[in-house]
Amino acid sequence: MTGMPRPVPPQVIPRPADWRIGEEAPWANTPPGHRRGITLARVLQALAAQGQRGPAPEGIGPEHVLGPSIFVNESTPPANRVVNAAVLAVLFEEEGEARLIFTRRSTTLRSHRGEVSFPGGRIDPGEDPPTAALREAYEEIALDPSRVTPEGWIHPVVTVVTGSLIMPIVATTPSRPHVVASPAEVERVFDVALRDLADLENFHEEHWRIAGRTTPGTIDDSFTVWFFEVEGEMIWGATARMIHELLSLVLVTPR
Repeated sequence: MTGMPRPVPPQVIPRPADWRIGEEAPWANTPPGHRRGITLARVLQALAAQGQRGPAPEGIGPEHVLGPSIFVNESTPPANRVVNAAVLAVLFEEEGEARLIFTRRSTTLRSHRGEVSFPGGRIDPGEDPPTAALREAYEEIALDPSRVTPEGWIHPVVTVVTGSLIMPIVATTPSRPHVVASPAEVERVFDVALRDLADLENFHEEHWRIAGRTTPGTIDDSFTVWFFEVEGEMIWGATARMIHELLSLVLVTPR
């Protein structure tokens, strides 16, 4: 599934001129051995310990976003004040390490072109987030929904560019799944071990401000943007915030 990455087209990362480097990863001071051997059991135990195992709360919305609710305020269009998209953070285990499945989006798409993301997309009328995430994963990478078990959730995130409010569903498969990228939507499917995402050499943090956009709860309207550079890819934005929470749950949050 990983294979050799093809040349990555430049992503549009709207880094402002006054950006500044941020802090170390929250797990930087944990013992190196703690950042290895991240099994599915450890992930599920961490979700359960924080009440995030099982279905997400009904009516989840901007108030459930961790930290400042970036760009979701009174000026935000009403359509973007509710969860309108869902993604599937699919985990499987090999050699004692849990691995996450990612896609690199097609450069022909209208939004988020060339970016790395979890499979997922818009929630259709009548769907709940898990149903939408499973459907989109099947459409994008032919992931068989009968082999996927929704296990829990992490907090919704808001995309910097489009302001979509996305519900991440954490799921597992019993072994490495067979996946095939849909050329219209996905240029590459690959997977990364959580231990590699937790590697301090692969992570950095930045602080941004964007003119005309406010970040409630901050003094200078700055907000944090995280980056993971793995498998020849740069993961940032909403997807990186999801990874950041998942790793923090497993590696940092007290049990």
